[in-house]
Order: sequence, then structure tokens, then C-alpha cells
Amino acid sequence: MEYEVVHTLLPAIIIFVPIVAGLAIFFFPNRLYPYKEHICVGITGFFFALVLSMYPAIKSGKILIGIFEYFSFPLSISFKVDQLTFFLGVFLSFVWFMAACFSPGYMANEHKKERYYAFFLMAEGGCMGTIFAGDLLGLFLFFEFMALTTYILIAHEEEPVVMFAAAKYLYMTVGGGLSVFFGMLLIYYLTGSVVFNRPGLITEPSGLATTAFVAFMLGFGLKAGMFPVHVWLPDAHPAAPSPVSAALSGIMLKTGVYGMIRVAFNIYSPEYIKGAGWDDYMLAVAVITILLGSAMALLQDDLKRRLAYSSISQIGYILLGVFLLNEQGMVGGLYHLFTHAFMKGLLFLCAGAIIVQTGIRNISRMKGIGLKMPLTMICFTIASLTMVGIPPFNGFISKWQLSVASLEAGQPLFVAILIISSLLNAAYYFPIVIAAFFATEKNGHHADALPEESGHPTTGSGKRWQEAPWHMVVPMGLLAAGCVVFALMPQNWPWELVVEAARSLFSM
Repeated sequence: MEYEVVHTLLPAIIIFVPIVAGLAIFFFPNRLYPYKEHICVGITGFFFALVLSMYPAIKSGKILIGIFEYFSFPLSISFKVDQLTFFLGVFLSFVWFMAACFSPGYMANEHKKERYYAFFLMAEGGCMGTIFAGDLLGLFLFFEFMALTTYILIAHEEEPVVMFAAAKYLYMTVGGGLSVFFGMLLIYYLTGSVVFNRPGLITEPSGLATTAFVAFMLGFGLKAGMFPVHVWLPDAHPAAPSPVSAALSGIMLKTGVYGMIRVAFNIYSPEYIKGAGWDDYMLAVAVITILLGSAMALLQDDLKRRLAYSSISQIGYILLGVFLLNEQGMVGGLYHLFTHAFMKGLLFLCAGAIIVQTGIRNISRMKGIGLKMPLTMICFTIASLTMVGIPPFNGFISKWQLSVASLEAGQPLFVAILIISSLLNAAYYFPIVIAAFFATEKNGHHADALPEESGHPTTGSGKRWQEAPWHMVVPMGLLAAGCVVFALMPQNWPWELVVEAARSLFSM
């Protein structure tokens, strides 16, 4: 397919909409405080609509590029929306919009809400700026901006444990950014360019090219939660407010994977990586990431910590698809990226609803909670089934595609790894669901989900009813629908976008 390049500043304008809105809330808190929730929800929804508005141009084969010449001398900064970045932008901005809609209910009794909403918006701009960057320089700058704004969100509660987790995240992600900067410097020295305008800037093997590749994989892999630089993630997720956890796991981790894709296809090339044998190393790392994350998730009693380790495992699936370096593998990896954004974003929102309504974080105390919060736990169940990969949920489609791609690459072992990981997923999700709806005490009565505590909503009969309010349930319901509805529709729109994005990468 021939692609037409259209020069426009629309991608840059879109990116700065949430950043400017966040700055306005931060610097004018007194005037905007009564409207902060409405501004946050409205801007994230408007941002999603703006990204979606580019669909006709992308569908017709156009690539949108905006360039700021000498914006950061001696290099320019460019923004680029093609099939890959549009696919990422539209679904990740929707998940962010759902997290924003969920936030007012979760943050109702929290302090410094104006700071939260300001940095929540700025972090979205940083995240989408990373994805829409048309060169390594822009990607690096927005990558670091995203890391700094996210640090404020993770540290929101300001308790000692939270501050330790936030500091750990900050130091590691800044270190990862510096690793990316070092790789970028080497690439510029070797090629004189850092722009994503053609495949394979690096064509000749050298020690510096190898060093740059390692630096990129460490820097982007750290943000993605890849083994062995994943250690910040299990602490950051439990520390952050749940809407931020949903954004962290469902969206921000994907910026690291996106950086790896750009490195593999624009800085190097699949042929170069195969020739150097680097794909074998990355596939081994992907397998370890899958199994380690699943095994560690089994050991966690804190719900958000279990979800965090599960995110590590799921990132391994996406890395597997990317570094199989065939088109089917890329389709499976990108579709799992979309699937994971919906199901893990949903799981963290469900965890947030449970924490707000009951104060419970430990899985061992959630027996019978499905009888108190049925809508929340139904959404949790749908996300769990998607995570395991049971048909017709989206997780089955991506795992099937990854299995076929593994066989096509002559790697049947990876199919066994995917099956084992799915069984481990079932082992740490299904007990939560079963205990939530079917746990009984020895006398045959349903176990109470909560100890006798005051301050929780009650029904007229005196029985406590703790379902989350509608403005928290609706975002969870929409994400739950997204986990299954696309697989049942005659035309799977995300699948079509994924196929086109993968095809564009291999036809550059």
C-alpha cells in the first residue's frame, strides 16, 4: 500500500491539549478547583475524540507529520501519526479517558486533588507525546516528561512506603531515560539522523551499534517492566491511586514496548537483528518475563501487587510477538497490547472500587465480596477470563495468534510457554472470583466480605451494600464490554487496525 505524507501540526496540537489544561489547573488552583474533575474528564474525552478524528486520513493511507525545525538545535522535533501510532493512540487514550471518569469517585476523600488532576492530564500528554514522536529526540523528551509527571501521581498519598516506591520509580525511570539518551547519541554519531522516516538507519555491524541496542533495550525495557529491570513495578502499582495504576499498567508500560518496536524497525531492521542473533536474546528475556511474572503473582496476597506482577507477565507476551520478527507475531503482540490495556486497566479500576468501598486490599479477606459488590466483581471476572485467554474473549485471539506465529517461526516451545502461563493466570485469578461469589462458612452461610466496621453503606434491611457508585461502575462496564464485544462483532475494528499496523512495519 502506498502511503501519502501530509504535513500538519494536528498531532502536536493534540498532544499539548492535556498538557496545557494540566498546567492551567496547577497554576490557577483557586479559580479552577471547583471544576477540576469536569476539566479532567472533559479534556481526556476531547483528546480521545481528537485522536479518533484522524481515522479517515489514516484509513485512506495518509501519514500525518508535523516538524518543528531547529526547535532543539541542532536537531528538529517531529510528530508522526501512522498506522501504528494511530492504533496505539486511539485505544490508549480511551483507556485514559475511562480512568479519568473513574477518578472523581476514587479521589472523593483524597487530599490535594487539584495536583492529582493537573499531573494526571500532563502525564497523558507526555505518554501520547512519546507515542506520536517522529524521532528519537522527541521520544526521549516526552519519555522523560512522562516519568517526572507520573512520579508525582505515584507519590500522591505521601506516606513513607509510598514515597519510597515513588523514589524507586523515579530513579530507575530517569536512569532508563539516560540509557535511551546514550543510545540516541551513538545512533546520531553513527548515522547523522535520529528520525523515524525509513527502516534500518544502522546497516553495518559495529561495537557501537551493539552498545546502542543494549542501551535502548535496557532503557525502554525498564519502562515496559521487562526482566530484569522490572523491580520498580511491583512497588509502584500498590502505592499509586488505582486510576493511576490503570494508566501505568494499561498505557504507560506500552510506551516502553513502543520504543522497542521503533528501535527494531526504524533504527535497525528485522534482518539486521536476526543476523546479529539479538532476537534470540530478546525472546529468552520475553520467556523469563512471562514465567517470572506469573510465578510471582501467585505468591501475592495484596490484590494490586498481584496485578502488578501479572502486568510483568503480560508484557512478556507482547515482547514475544515483537521479537519473533514476523508479521503474524507482530499482529499477535499488538493485539495483546490492546487487550492488555483494556483488561488490566479494568482490573486496577475494580481493585480501586473495592479499596474505596471496603478498605480491603488483601485477597484473603475478599471472601463473599461478590455478593456485596456484584457489578464490580462481574467486571473483574470478565477481565480475568480475558487474561486467561478463554474464548470468545480478546485474550484468546491474541494468544492464538502468538501461538501460530511461534509455530511459523519454528519455535513450538513458545506455544508450551503460552499454555503454561495461561494455566498460571487461571491459578491466580480464578480463586479470587470463586471466593468472591461462592465462598461459604462451615455452617453453610455465605462468608461476609468485611469485618464489622462502621462507615460503609447499608441497605434498608441493615445488610451492607457496598457496590461502587455509577460513575465508577460505568467506566468499568465499558472496559469490560471492550474485553469481549470486539471478538463477537462481525467486523473486529481493532483487529483490522492491528493487521494494517503490522503490515506497515514490514513493508517499510
